[in-house]
Amino acid sequence: MSEIKVRAQYEQLADIYDLRWRKYINNTLTFLYSWEQIDSQSTVLDVACGTGEFERLLLDQNPMQRITGVDISEKMLDIARKKYRVYSNVEFHQTSATSLPFASHSFDVAVCANAFHYFEQPLVALSEIKRVIKPNGKLIILDWSKDFLVCRICDWILQIFDPAHQQCYTQKELHQLLISADFKINRAAMVRFGVIWGLMAVTALPNN
Repeated sequence: MSEIKVRAQYEQLADIYDLRWRKYINNTLTFLYSWEQIDSQSTVLDVACGTGEFERLLLDQNPMQRITGVDISEKMLDIARKKYRVYSNVEFHQTSATSLPFASHSFDVAVCANAFHYFEQPLVALSEIKRVIKPNGKLIILDWSKDFLVCRICDWILQIFDPAHQQCYTQKELHQLLISADFKINRAAMVRFGVIWGLMAVTALPNN
C-alpha cells in the first residue's frame, strides 16, 4: 500500500527534512501564501502538512489563526508540534487524507502543498477534503506539473525508483480530478523554480 511506503519514507527523513529541503520549501510555500491570500479569520486545514512550515507563514501574519495540520508521518508531526507547542490555536493529527477525523463543514480553507503526487486514491482524498470544508470554503493545491518537461522526466524516474511516489499530473488532469470530485476551478497558475521544479497552483470551490 502506497501510504505505508510514504509513511516509512518520511519517518526516516523527518529529522533532516527541513534542512535538506529548506530552499524548496521556502520558495514554494512563500509563493503559495502570496498567490492565494488566506483570511486571518479562516479556519485552515493543512493536508499532508509535514513539519508544519506553511503554518509558520500563516502565524507570522496572524498568531491567532486557527490551523489544523494532518499528515501520515508521526515523526514529521512531532517536529511540527514542537515548533508550535506555545500555540493553543494550532493542532496536529496523524491520519490519512482519505479518512479525515473531522465533522463535515469544519474548515474555511484546505491547503495541500507538494503532496498530491503521493496520493494513491486522489479522488477519495478530494471527496474527503470537500466533505470537511464549508460550502463557501475553498481548497488550494500546489503540486508538480507534468506540463513541464523536466517534471515529466522526474515523474517517470520516480515511478520506477521511488516506491512511495504515485504520479504527477498535468494542469488539465488535476482540474479534471477536481471537477470529478464536485469542485469548480476558481483560479489557476503555473510557476517555475529554477531548472527542475515546475509547479501548478489551483484554487477550487465546492459545488453546493
